[in-house]
Parts: sequence; C-alpha cells; structure tokens
Amino acid sequence: MIKVHTAEFVTTATKLEDYPRHNIPEVAFVGRSNVGKSSMINTLAHRKKMVRVSNTPGRTRTLNFFDVVLEHRAKKRTVRLCDLPGYGFAKVPKSERIIWDKMIDTYLGNRHTLKVVVCIIDGEIGPTPDDLEMLDFLQDKPPRILVVATKLDRISKSARKPMLLKIQKQLELPDNALLGFSSNEDIGHEDVWRTLLGIIG
Repeated sequence: MIKVHTAEFVTTATKLEDYPRHNIPEVAFVGRSNVGKSSMINTLAHRKKMVRVSNTPGRTRTLNFFDVVLEHRAKKRTVRLCDLPGYGFAKVPKSERIIWDKMIDTYLGNRHTLKVVVCIIDGEIGPTPDDLEMLDFLQDKPPRILVVATKLDRISKSARKPMLLKIQKQLELPDNALLGFSSNEDIGHEDVWRTLLGIIG
C-alpha cells in the first residue's frame, strides 16, 4: 500500500536555469492536450486541485514542478512530478509551438534527475499520430518511458482489456508494458506508483 503524506507546488520554469536544484528523482508527464494529464497528476498526488484542470487545449505553457512525499514499505521518500505542456493542439500559433518544443526538448534532454517520462494515451480513442511522434522522440532521450492509457472509465469493463491489447500492438510495446488508468475510478492508481518507484529504485 502506497500512502501519500504531502503534495505541494514547487515552482514554474521555462528555461534550464529556473529548474529546481534539489537532487530529487523526477517523473515527467507528457500527453496530447486534454488527454487527462493534469487529472492524472492530481489523482496520483491525492489532491483535487494541485494541478489546474482546463478544458481549453494548450492551457499549460510552462513546466510545473510538484513534490510528493509518500510512504512505501515503511519508508518515506520524495518524488518530484513535472507537468509538461500538452501537444497536438491546432489553435496555438506555430511560433509559440516552436518555443514550447524547444523548452520541452531542453528539459527532456538535459535534466539529470529525470528518471521516467510517463506518456499518456487516451484509452478511449487510442494513440494518435502526435502520440506516435512523441514516443519516437522520447526513444532517443535518457529517461525510461512508461506508457499509460487513461480514461478507462469511459470504456465498458468487458472492452478494457481488448482495448489495452490493441493499443499495445499499435505501439509495438512488449507484454505488460502498458498500464490502464482512470482518474474518475480506482483503476491503475497503485499500479502506476508501484511501477514508477520500481524504475526509480
């Protein structure tokens, strides 16, 4: 059983020199705009409004860092979560998207404390071309990748496993390399934390 003790906002950053400097293992969350990224972070942190949830694509325009103190196997530890801007939004000007792309590329390629990147896929519709592009981009980066299919509460219970298998084949992932998740139901919360802690060590 994993128990969350505290979860709090640390800082917002857009460039390397503004990143938090403490040597805390970090987990970054990436996903298409409105895929449920902010809701997932709030759920994992056992907070309702730690990360602002918006229906407007492209609302997150910075890197937002949060520290979560949790207890696992009678040991307390701190894990830092980083909420990245969503991708795949059409309404944002190209010039702004180029700035965001550079910001994300700098973070993912230069952050030595970053251990895992959680790539979130919409479990209801499956991977989009933008998701495939992001996963391909992440392959050349140092952190490990964890793929999570969210919004499983929108799929009937009988269709969830077949949908996860379909997404796994589409992404050419090895067996059991895809986790299911829902922020509205108790699906995958413990599994995601256990997997992240297992990777972090």
